[in-house]
Amino acid sequence: MSTTFYLIGIGFFVGIAAWFLFILAVKSGQFDDPEAPKYRMLDDEDEPAKKKNQ
Repeated sequence: MSTTFYLIGIGFFVGIAAWFLFILAVKSGQFDDPEAPKYRMLDDEDEPAKKKNQ
């Protein structure tokens, strides 16, 4: 019976630690915009050179 209490305590501690790490990751901006990086490579930042004769 005492083993059950140990396992419940360890499970509770692991759950709280995972929750704390998740909150820390959210606050540091890890989950801000997961869709943007895959489209960033398609953006063309270089503008074409303008002709001087026109």
